[in-house]
Amino acid sequence: MKEMLKEQIDLIDEHLGKYLEKKDNPQSIIYDAMRYSVFAGGKRLRPILMLNVCKMCGGDIDEVIPFACALEMIHTYSLIHDDLPAMDNDDLRRGIPTSHKKFGEATAILAGDALLNKAFEVVSSYTGKQTDRAMKAINILSVSSGTEGMIGGQIVDILSEGKTITLDELRYLHLNKTGAIIRSACVIGAVMSGASEEEIKAVDKFAQNLGIAFQIQDDILDVTGTEEELGKPIGSDAEENKNTYVSLTGLEKSKELAEEYSDSAKKSLDIFGSKADFLKQFTDYLTDRRS
Repeated sequence: MKEMLKEQIDLIDEHLGKYLEKKDNPQSIIYDAMRYSVFAGGKRLRPILMLNVCKMCGGDIDEVIPFACALEMIHTYSLIHDDLPAMDNDDLRRGIPTSHKKFGEATAILAGDALLNKAFEVVSSYTGKQTDRAMKAINILSVSSGTEGMIGGQIVDILSEGKTITLDELRYLHLNKTGAIIRSACVIGAVMSGASEEEIKAVDKFAQNLGIAFQIQDDILDVTGTEEELGKPIGSDAEENKNTYVSLTGLEKSKELAEEYSDSAKKSLDIFGSKADFLKQFTDYLTDRRS
């Protein structure tokens, strides 16, 4: 699996490099800032999910490359903004200084804005064979990153700090903040491949459960991981009075929940038979990760 992951990461990075090619103009520093965060060592989780759902559903991955790259740009923009002093106020991301520490707060904000705009510049310039499917995919991408998706989850997270919330409320928060663009990665992969409604529903259920399992593992690692492994300070959730699965249910119960959601995610793909083997292995890889 590692060899296949590397091949796919290299493919995504090749295309990201072309989309984010530096321009020789007065605003060239914005390309430096955009590329700094995009190529800071991300796992490319969301693009990999999109590519492999597309393959599993019998599609052509060339048709989803623009969407996979756009989603990675959106994810990176969200990290740049999350790290800002007004949000999480983090100095490190993936073991290197965060964007605002490297380039200053104003440039970091604009780099995040630029990546979001670049994402939709890329997908709105789609020239592939599946124009009708692409229009639906652009809408899915828009909703998942907006007020009814990632941004909605982020504001709920902010409003919940220092308050006691229920497990259902926490699940809602993370289905949006973390899960929404994981969900769109998978659903876009299915839609662009021409999957049936039954297959799209199965993929959607997989993605929702995977998103929660992934977030629970994040919460666990914030307690059990090291700064060297994670590339950022640990224990920040507790310091900022954030609601997490660990704070609400305890460490051992969180581990049980991560496994339950992971198992549910994999079970959702049973209708695809052996075609789902890679995604099931990838699910285990993500929920057993140490960084």
